[in-house]
Amino acid sequence: MKLTEPIKGTIAIGMSAIMWGFDGVVLTPRLYNLDVGYVVFMLHMIPFLLMNLFLFRQYHELKYFTKQDYITFSLVALFGGAIGTIAIVKALFLVQFQQLSVVVLLQKLQPIFAISLAAVLLKEKIKKNFVLWASVAVVASYFLTFGLRLPNIHTDKNTIDASLLAVLAAFSFGSSTVFSKSLLKNHNFVTATFFRYGFTALFMLLYVLLFGQLGQLQVTTKFNWLFLIIIGLTTGSGAIFIYYYGLKRVRAMVATISELLFPVSAIFFDYIVNGSYLSPVQYLAAVVMVFALVKITR
Repeated sequence: MKLTEPIKGTIAIGMSAIMWGFDGVVLTPRLYNLDVGYVVFMLHMIPFLLMNLFLFRQYHELKYFTKQDYITFSLVALFGGAIGTIAIVKALFLVQFQQLSVVVLLQKLQPIFAISLAAVLLKEKIKKNFVLWASVAVVASYFLTFGLRLPNIHTDKNTIDASLLAVLAAFSFGSSTVFSKSLLKNHNFVTATFFRYGFTALFMLLYVLLFGQLGQLQVTTKFNWLFLIIIGLTTGSGAIFIYYYGLKRVRAMVATISELLFPVSAIFFDYIVNGSYLSPVQYLAAVVMVFALVKITR
């Protein structure tokens, strides 16, 4: 049976979401001994350098770039590449292999920010039920994080910080989704991926130079290099290629729902690999949050 373009797009986004779930739980946390900024820099620089071996002709596309293209690529790189990735990686490091799936689930609040930003920047009308379901998702996210107990500012400090960073990542990735959709109107998914990584690598190079993190090269172990390369080629650039391929073929609502395979797969991998599981209240909160996010995208 021949697959239609929307079906191809849905499958592609679902595959990329599962890859990100595996990355967030299994791969990236194994780099916890390195500084976050340096890790994010390497996760973009390594695949970008490898892309240059095969996609160097993409530089010819620069002559067709408008001023708005440069601005939009910069915004995608700043929010989706730099800020969002720094926030989620730092959050994963803070929980130290505990409640990794909680951090990943919280990051999926991004549709709330994506729709809100689209309303502000693109003047899209927000339906009246948006506030209701967004509120349900936010309340559910609290119970997902802390269950039925009140947070303790001392014993739960890392959990609180990680949760706030996950929400920041949700905002950043949600913003990036809006900007990326704009890019794909005029550029193919190969060009979008190539320059997303190029712009992000440049921003992160400035970051590591400013904060003196290049010295991390001396403490990067063979184990670290192995995971940096694996992530860079598979769940990093590979997943973004697949995601942009799919995003160009489906509506934003379908893309957002397909991306929910990200937190679902994260819970599965967290249990299989780390033996971690959520409490009954947290599972219920996760289901309510996902349901609210589906309602929001509709």
